[in-house]
Amino acid sequence: MNVAVMKTKSEQTLSLQAAERIPTLPGDKDVRRAREAALAVFEAAGLPHRRIEEWKYTDLRALLKDAASVTPQRSSDVDSKLFDLTGTKAATYVFVDGRLITKPKDHTIAGVTVASFSDEVSKNPALLAIELPETVDAGARSVIALNSALASDGAVITIAAGAAPERPIHLVFIASGAVAVRNVIVAGADSESTVVETHVSPTGAARQENAVSDVTLARGATLHHVVRTEAHEGSAALAQYLVRVCAGAHYKPFQLTSGGGLSRQQLTLTFAEQHASLDFSAVALARGAGHVDTTLVVDHAVPHCTSRELFKTVLDDRARGIFQGKVIVAPNAQKTDGKQMAQALMLSPDAEFDSKPELEIYADDVVCGHGTTSAELDPDLLFYCESRGIPEVEARALLIESFVGEAVEKIENEALRDALMSYATAWLRSAA
Repeated sequence: MNVAVMKTKSEQTLSLQAAERIPTLPGDKDVRRAREAALAVFEAAGLPHRRIEEWKYTDLRALLKDAASVTPQRSSDVDSKLFDLTGTKAATYVFVDGRLITKPKDHTIAGVTVASFSDEVSKNPALLAIELPETVDAGARSVIALNSALASDGAVITIAAGAAPERPIHLVFIASGAVAVRNVIVAGADSESTVVETHVSPTGAARQENAVSDVTLARGATLHHVVRTEAHEGSAALAQYLVRVCAGAHYKPFQLTSGGGLSRQQLTLTFAEQHASLDFSAVALARGAGHVDTTLVVDHAVPHCTSRELFKTVLDDRARGIFQGKVIVAPNAQKTDGKQMAQALMLSPDAEFDSKPELEIYADDVVCGHGTTSAELDPDLLFYCESRGIPEVEARALLIESFVGEAVEKIENEALRDALMSYATAWLRSAA
């Protein structure tokens, strides 16, 4: 006997909003049909919930009580302080509530093409469809389907073969309500580039963002992919990064997530060809009732690939941090080298850190390992600093900054590294 699952208020509202919005979104009749099909997938599955293993710590049916409304914002309301990357000379594209409103004055970058997703999907409906690998869980598939139904804009970035632009490409997404963002990044053979994403909302605004990035690295490409996400209290920021890495390519992502709201950053990476690498680092900062979830699935589907992951989490008040990291080594993926570490710094006895590292190894000639730790600030180190005349508040800040600095240091662009560390430092010291 089939039992119908009761839909939550937020699920019902999301479905109604999508049905109303689809006719107004970019694309021709073929795109519209694709959106309607994606909506049907979401309606059948609903929001991810705790009965899906990969979402047991982040039950969206329970956490998303209400669906936000779409509230278009005027470009005059945009505050550049929300996304300033001082010293990086980045080419910045600003999207407000799902619409591209600002391009850099000099947006010509040799070997790089940046187009609006809303324009490109009208020419190529296939952009809306992503061929999902088997490693994408059922909950993520539902979230991606909802994104496909509602995606209004984003960036389609193409880096030509052999290109090595000096300027980072900076995508800024500012929202004050519900928004769905779709990005496509294709790094050509033997290219090296930096793409930065900033996802924020104006002060006091609670947004619900569903972002999906489809990333492909061709042979020999190197992509530095830096993402900063801030979720105020009452906000929900969901992001899916679907990455395919070809022979000899190097994917180097960094994520900085902060705030007192809900965020889930999920990376699903597939090594499609040999001698490729992943070097991933992330920092999560949460206080109040913040809920930060970093989920990672790395599929070593072929031999001779290397993966490194380093995650740092700082939790205060009643905040909850989650790390889920799964590394899969296929039967033929000999000579795999994978290492993973997740560390949490607990600043409050009421904070919670859930860590779930996993290794699924089906080959025998591999080197793989993982570890996880959680601890308070070392009282001996605090005493040492105070004995040298450093006030307690300053000493605590220095120790916390040192803790997260190990991950931030993996950003190779010096100006970008300094800018991200400045954001992290400001956040850490704002509660002092």
